[in-house]
Amino acid sequence: MTETGVAEPETESKPKRRLPTVPCSVVWSRGHAYVLETGLSRARWVGCDDRGRPMEFTNAEIERRGWTLTRAS
Repeated sequence: MTETGVAEPETESKPKRRLPTVPCSVVWSRGHAYVLETGLSRARWVGCDDRGRPMEFTNAEIERRGWTLTRAS
């Protein structure tokens, strides 16, 4: 608290979670599951959209979309 009794905002922020790096890891983004595929080229997250069409994302794209390790209810 400051001298005037006003609470100061916390300066400590939560550490940013990192995407899993183990092949076949699963994350959820916008209600869809995505599996990490690795191979000779770069890693990618693959899954399906609402219509069952295949989709793939880079790590940066999944980070921008937002992700969790558990399915939202």
